[in-house]
Amino acid sequence: MLETLLPILIFSALALAALGASRRVRLWRQGRPSSVPILKGLAAMPRRYLVDLHHVVGRDKVMSNTHVATAGGFVAAAVLMILVHGLGLGSSESMGPILGGLLLAASAAMFVGSRFVARRRRNPPARLSRGPWMRLPRSLMAFSGGVFLATLPTLGLLPDDFGSGVLALMLAAVVVWGLGEMVFGMTWGGPMKHAFAGALHLAFHRRPERFSSKQGGRRSTGLKALDLDDETAPLGVGTPSDFTWNQLLGFDACVQCGRCEAVCPAFAAGQPLNPKKLIQDMVVGLSGGSDASYTGSPHPGKPVGEHYGTPYGPIVGLAGQALVDAETLWSCTTCRACVEECPMMIEHVDAIVDMRRHLTLERGQTPNKGAGVLDNLIATDNPGGFDPGSRLHWAADLNLPLMADVKQAEVLLWLGDGAFDMRNQRTLRALVKVLRVAEVEFAVLGTEERDSGDVARRLGDEATFQRLARRNIATLSKYRFQRIVTCDPHSFHVLGNEYGELAEPGIPAQYEVRHHSTFIAELYDAGRLAFAPWKGGRVTYHDPCYLGRYNGEYEAPRRVLKALGIELKEMERSGFRSRCCGGGGGAPITDIPGERRIPDMRMNDVKESGAGLVAVGCPQCTAMLEGVVDASAEVRDIAELVADALVEPPSVNATGSPREPVVKATAEEVL
Repeated sequence: MLETLLPILIFSALALAALGASRRVRLWRQGRPSSVPILKGLAAMPRRYLVDLHHVVGRDKVMSNTHVATAGGFVAAAVLMILVHGLGLGSSESMGPILGGLLLAASAAMFVGSRFVARRRRNPPARLSRGPWMRLPRSLMAFSGGVFLATLPTLGLLPDDFGSGVLALMLAAVVVWGLGEMVFGMTWGGPMKHAFAGALHLAFHRRPERFSSKQGGRRSTGLKALDLDDETAPLGVGTPSDFTWNQLLGFDACVQCGRCEAVCPAFAAGQPLNPKKLIQDMVVGLSGGSDASYTGSPHPGKPVGEHYGTPYGPIVGLAGQALVDAETLWSCTTCRACVEECPMMIEHVDAIVDMRRHLTLERGQTPNKGAGVLDNLIATDNPGGFDPGSRLHWAADLNLPLMADVKQAEVLLWLGDGAFDMRNQRTLRALVKVLRVAEVEFAVLGTEERDSGDVARRLGDEATFQRLARRNIATLSKYRFQRIVTCDPHSFHVLGNEYGELAEPGIPAQYEVRHHSTFIAELYDAGRLAFAPWKGGRVTYHDPCYLGRYNGEYEAPRRVLKALGIELKEMERSGFRSRCCGGGGGAPITDIPGERRIPDMRMNDVKESGAGLVAVGCPQCTAMLEGVVDASAEVRDIAELVADALVEPPSVNATGSPREPVVKATAEEVL
């Protein structure tokens, strides 16, 4: 009896799953076109899902091993179940014992993994969604246990009459339960939906370079440019259907694990943003409906059940007639902590900036000081509205060489808009001192330099960003230099990762850009700098988001501090898990209120480390952390610490050879 029922159950579940899959694909295809290599992506999907994904999943060893056992066991058991029970190969004298034995092993591994899932779900952390997810362990055990028991008679490990009568019907019911959740529910919207959508999301990811096996994977963090000349394309994303189809697919891949929620600085500050909830809001808009069925943590201060939408309806609309409120989008600092932690590699920040673009470009609804900052950028090429001619007033006594005069240099020193800030001018003066002691041939653009466009782009004003970027690209094309050095990670990122897409024929826009901490480390390694021993107290280091998570530079600043003789006391959240200072993404400009301030939380991290000084490498981080009332630690830029410790450099380097430039190059070889 069971032998007759199993093929019917298996192929019925597969047929229903196929119908669900076609429906799901139609929902995704409501999005805008996006060209992806279909066959190449499908071929790469197994490796991406089973190997590449685990560099993120593997950060939690217990859950990583659980996922390997459960997901790997399911994939193997599902394929073998079709062969053994669906196609009847289990009765083959030659292949039956082998396939049956493998099926027992796969289902047993899955059952063991599901037991760990069940233990985790007994007292789940707050970040995990509940509701249907709470039944998942039982469904996993039903599938694996049912398949295991149904396979035993095929190997002669249970009596022949095991597969008949009431017992067979009971076992069939268990198998139906498991098939319903694992196969049918995978495409129709159950908790296992993430496995189906997730596999295809990884195959058709909008940033496939994150999985490049030839390069070992690389960071892809630059925002994608809008084609402002295409009058048929929307300016940003105003409805769910304005996203590309593979972005919609990516939202559907969310496993609701809440890792993004746990690291989001805005959520921790009680601002109205939970990145997990935001992705689920987009899933609601994908098929239409309300967020009433959401069972995770809401956006702080935003009750669940009061928002709804449709694929072609507004994402942000009138009260009670939208998927999300505008302040949810403006709460984001674009720190990419959510993206860094997501085990399905969903691009939250891309989606948020796309929606901001619509609010800014189509509706003109940039909140608080945002509109004024954008007006300043249009009128004066800097966000503060300062006279462009005053960019070098702070350096009147330094006699800085201008690129307009020298035409070429080893280093182009990019000042950034910190040149208008009295606090950051101290950092710039310290950096100039370091460069001169190291005998670096450098020059500045002076009044020819414009804002890099970072703030405009993160506030959604793509038009102003592209105008500023193209003016800077045209200016840079007039001069010859080997690299750009800047103390601003935001300019560092934009120049190095986002200008290249705007290059025009005959005017390249690919630059070698160094953060000043990286360049100082190179100067020290080359023997061009020497320092007096550190005699201060305990020091910690704050990783800027746009230097660390965006560009993977964690070691150079620490090498510099070590060279100064400083023994760092790391904060609990450091490196790729560093807490944002709250200064990115235009957050200080939009200024969405919460229960507490993000920089206050970060300075509390500093206090818990016991450090009396926090070293930084970003003007925004300096401003945010120094703005904390009753701060327990002094804030100093790395350049300032280096400048204070400088002594006359040795005439020979560590190998005994004469001191040489960081990079050997003739004038003709300098770019």
